[in-house]
Amino acid sequence: MSRPMVRIHNIETGEIIDREMNDTELAEYQLVQAEYQERQEAQAQAAAKREAALAKLEALGLDEDDLKALGL
Repeated sequence: MSRPMVRIHNIETGEIIDREMNDTELAEYQLVQAEYQERQEAQAQAAAKREAALAKLEALGLDEDDLKALGL
């Protein structure tokens, strides 16, 4: 498996170097990717819980405006 690429652009000389990530960069990249994935999953779970709660309230004949009127 090839590693993600890093682009280094020297603005003084205009030189551009493309290279594979080193071990340290790869470890940090993988950590950031894992954290991002965890946040995405947490947001998806929160959205699913919210939708389930709204469906239950709708079954009781309540909507979001009713909850706001009750201060919830």
